[in-house]
Order: sequence, then C-alpha cells, then structure tokens
Amino acid sequence: MKYRSVFDIIGPVMVGPSSSHTAGAVRIGQLARKLFDQEPETAKIHFFGSFARTYRGHATDVAVLAGVLGLTTDDPRIPEAFALAKERGLQYSFYEEVAIPIHPNTVSIELTRGEASISITGISIGGGLVQITRVDGFDLRLSGESPALLIFHQDAFGAIAAVTQLLAYAQVNISHMEVSRAQRGQDALMVIETDQPISGDILRLIQCQPRIFKTIKLEL
Repeated sequence: MKYRSVFDIIGPVMVGPSSSHTAGAVRIGQLARKLFDQEPETAKIHFFGSFARTYRGHATDVAVLAGVLGLTTDDPRIPEAFALAKERGLQYSFYEEVAIPIHPNTVSIELTRGEASISITGISIGGGLVQITRVDGFDLRLSGESPALLIFHQDAFGAIAAVTQLLAYAQVNISHMEVSRAQRGQDALMVIETDQPISGDILRLIQCQPRIFKTIKLEL
C-alpha cells in the first residue's frame, strides 16, 4: 500500500487506544452513516475476526457506534457513544461472528429508518485508513477519502457511458471507477470516485438517465 503522509503510518488525530481498532472503526461507522444519508433508528453491528475477539478491550463497539452517530475520530464525545445513542433514540446491538473474514478487522453494519435501510461491510487496514468492501450485496473498494457516487442501475448497454459523458461535460475528473453486478443483465453498482465534488445539477441529470434507479452521493 502507498502511504501519502506520515499520518497514514502513525495514525490520525484521534481518541484512542488504537488507530485500527478505534479510529478506523469510527471511520467505518461514519461512512456507513454518510452513505445512509439520514439519522438511523436502528443499528446492527457485526464484528468479524480480530474485531470480534477484541472489540470490548479496544472499544471498537464504542467507536463504530460513535461513527454511526456522526462523530469524527478526534471528537472527545466518542467514549460517551452509548449515552449519546440513548439520547437520540438509536437502538443498537452488537454481534460476534465466527465466520472467518478475508481481512481480520472486519465489521458489517445494518442501518434502518422506517422503510429505508442500508447494509455495508468495511475493513480497517491500519493507521486509521479504511475501505468499504460491500454495500447492499455489491462488492466494491471505497476509501472514503474522495468524493464519490454510488449508482445502482440495470446492467445494460450505454448505462456507464451516459454517466461518464455527463461527468466529462462537467469537467469532473474520475480518480477511480469500478462496476459490480450480481448477474449479467440484472442489477449492478457503479462506483465513481472523483477529484472534485459533483454538483447537484449534474447529479440530477445522472438520476434522470434510463436504467438508473438509485444514487448515493458521498461527500467529505
């Protein structure tokens, strides 16, 4: 992995004790909250691998919940996450999973509010860096370090080209892009990370394209 600064090695400014088990866990919870884009009513948090074995001692449960509540890695309120969740009426539960994950620091988060829901899986890869590896059943690699669009669409000819042409028209540069599909011709997920934020006008044009049925805009 390529590190961009010394902070990628020693970790971010944070409330400890661990950059991977605490700060990274906050980041995953925070990204789940941003992708859900609303205040959740329930949160089901599943720990795998090292997270499942050590989450109490490293306060990973507190950290993930703090991220779901929208707290950042350096927020002094992180240790109060349980109390804050109670104040906001967030119902939460933790699960220790025995399945062996690809990465030892893996957590899966299910958020709901009314009929709306999202399921994400994230890994903490060290130094406070994370990666979202699954959203609503689709595999992906999302760092959360750049503005991004998650576009759920039908796997059909021209769907990807229509989106990239609109971004080119708006002079938005794509830094990373990938597509995941469950089955040929069925539902697919297009993930586009960009060098600059995507305006509301361009997002609306993308949403109006045929075969696109859901978009999630991730802002920093």
